Amino acid sequence: MLRRVVLKMRLQCLFAALCLGVGVMAGKYSRELNEPKPNDRDGQAVEFRIAKLNQVWEKAQRMQLSPVRQAELHSDLKIQEKDELQWKKMKVEGFDENGEKEAQLRRNFHVILAKYGMDGKRDTRPLESNSLKDHDIKEEDAFEDPRLDKLWNKAKISGKFSDEELLNLKREFQHHKDKIHEYNILMDTVSRTEEIHKNVISPLEGDTKEHVLQQKHTELKHKMRDLNQGFERLRKLSHEGFSEDSEFREPRVIELWEAAKRTNLSNDELESLKEELRHFETKVEKHSHYKEQLELSHQKLQHVEALGDKEHIKRNKEKYDTLAEKTREMGYKMKKHMQDLSNKISRQGLQHNEL
Repeated sequence: MLRRVVLKMRLQCLFAALCLGVGVMAGKYSRELNEPKPNDRDGQAVEFRIAKLNQVWEKAQRMQLSPVRQAELHSDLKIQEKDELQWKKMKVEGFDENGEKEAQLRRNFHVILAKYGMDGKRDTRPLESNSLKDHDIKEEDAFEDPRLDKLWNKAKISGKFSDEELLNLKREFQHHKDKIHEYNILMDTVSRTEEIHKNVISPLEGDTKEHVLQQKHTELKHKMRDLNQGFERLRKLSHEGFSEDSEFREPRVIELWEAAKRTNLSNDELESLKEELRHFETKVEKHSHYKEQLELSHQKLQHVEALGDKEHIKRNKEKYDTLAEKTREMGYKMKKHMQDLSNKISRQGLQHNEL
């Protein structure tokens, strides 16, 4: 009898452990999202576990950001939160002694502020992206770069592209324009922090700061190389058109695939990565669809609010809030997945170069 009880207890423990294991494996990119929202010192629920990120989010609520842009900011802040919490754990364990990771996190935070016009500077660069309005190709559309504008105008009149291919090509041009914007923000951030680092107190501190500055300039150099490679690809695509065996449609996925092909990965490794990128592309497309639906939902809510029917307003507001939350979650998962893929490609490339 005692043996049966012991056996039964062991089986229950084993079942519980299996369930726990499945729970840990499931939801790789949603674990953080399923956690209850943190509280501030007064016990009030807040959006993020880091005070400065909450301050940015609260400020964003008061700004006239579009719903899609607000959702994008939220997912960027979630990525920043994840990275900063990971860094704090690293710091406790004795890593990042030279402050390289800390400097990168500070730089990423400044980039977020500048990207959404929250850095206290007057930014004349457009904040809104045309990614949701690909079907509205206007003649006066410009990419704010003479080389891109010239290339785009040639492609439009070349006769090599169908209407659908032109939309896909415009998305690639828009993606490249956004990358130029991000590079300019980063360059401005590095220039401003360089002035701060000139105030050296001790020779030892000076060596550390010099190392951090070198790391920043290396990052800028890599981004400029990526921009040059991206422009060269656009130039080739504009002249030759899309090939029938094009692997992907989404600019971000194409960029990752091109980076992977430049590494020394074996054919088997590239095939495995290609399959993973296909899954990622589906996720990107789904996120884009949700952003479009969020924009439409916001327009409908504005229309209903103008009519003044309280019950109708309540129903549409609930639908809009649910869609906004879902879009934020998907944005975080998509950006987290892209971050993981970028790191994986960089890591594998380095490993093969060392071999």
